[in-house]
Amino acid sequence: MTTRVFRVRAIVLAAMFVVFLSCATTGPGGQKSFIIIPSGQEVEIGAGMAQQVEGTETVLPDSVWQAYLTEVGQKIVDICDRQDIEYHFKVIQSDQINAFAAPGGYIYFYTGLLREMDNEAEMAAVMAHEISHVVARHGIKRLQKALGVALAYELAFGGEGAGQALDAAIGLGMGLVFAGYSRGAEREADRFGIHYMAKAGYDPQGALGMFDKLAALGDRGAPNVFEQLASSHPATQERIANAHAQIAEMQPLPPGLILNESRYQQMLKRFPAK
Repeated sequence: MTTRVFRVRAIVLAAMFVVFLSCATTGPGGQKSFIIIPSGQEVEIGAGMAQQVEGTETVLPDSVWQAYLTEVGQKIVDICDRQDIEYHFKVIQSDQINAFAAPGGYIYFYTGLLREMDNEAEMAAVMAHEISHVVARHGIKRLQKALGVALAYELAFGGEGAGQALDAAIGLGMGLVFAGYSRGAEREADRFGIHYMAKAGYDPQGALGMFDKLAALGDRGAPNVFEQLASSHPATQERIANAHAQIAEMQPLPPGLILNESRYQQMLKRFPAK
């Protein structure tokens, strides 16, 4: 066997091996996607991004609120389609109307957004949407495309440049997470999120309430909260119509789905005065 033939076969076998290992579950019903960067490296990237976020933002110094956000987040995590990582939830003390998920399950809510909500189901709607981005690996898909094949494979296989590739991924990830997702990714997270919140016991009307609130806020909302929604934008109206249609298809909903307005309103009183 010639050296050239041997190399070609080795490359083909390596490619087949990568494809076999890289078909990851990225949605309800076992939906699969091709992911080069494995979960371990994704978590490292997310941890690096979380360190930067918490180095520049103020984490709300209220353990009761932090436990509350984690409780709601964990309810969604327990029924979602991605259980291979540990999820982390934190409240940032800021007037920004914002929430986002970094790769690897690091999820942040800003007090500015939480103040706009009326009940726990609305918080669960945003939480389920952000967890859906993690399940679908939207952030890591976008990141591996931005990194390019060479750096993505360094991360995946731990080559000599793996440390440099990790640093590059963290830096790129910080820019991408605040840039907002594509319309396709947002539609997918909308659909998964409504499915997950209802499965976790929350009234999906909370999602419609948040769509309406964020559409009314328009430019006041950060671009990565459900994507920047503006009531006059056709894409906003399409997504709201899709949510209405999805909830209609879910009828009859099981009894006992919760809004938890009174508990949420009590929690809001814990926030520092503006």
